[in-house]
Amino acid sequence: MGARKRLRAEELKAEKRQVVGAVLRNCPSSPRKMRLIADMVRGVEVNKALGMLKFSKKHASIDLEKLLKSAIANWESKNQADRKDLEDGKVYVKEICVDLGRVLKRISPAPQGRAYRIRKRSNHVSIVLDNKKVTETVTVKAA
Repeated sequence: MGARKRLRAEELKAEKRQVVGAVLRNCPSSPRKMRLIADMVRGVEVNKALGMLKFSKKHASIDLEKLLKSAIANWESKNQADRKDLEDGKVYVKEICVDLGRVLKRISPAPQGRAYRIRKRSNHVSIVLDNKKVTETVTVKAA
């Protein structure tokens, strides 16, 4: 491996260590149903997202709430000095990605000796949390 390639690989590893999140694999609901809930909490502050998931009527919100709590626990263990940021509302859901998991194929009896295929879908969900960067604006007084 060349020097530049190795340096770039080390930079990517360092960036990956900074990322805090959680992953849910093989959740037994369709990705389409999970994406409805995921779109609702994407980019939202963590405490507000927990409230939205808790009072949502969708069944997928139960699994997503559990995943978000896990991601928060991971964030707290990695950023022990910045726990105040969590209470102040500076931590938000940076990324949330829902992918297709394995599909269980089943057969249902149909009329005239036929069979219909039933596809029981599952999904993989990954969530990434981040701190909001506070940008300070400098006001210039016009003379």
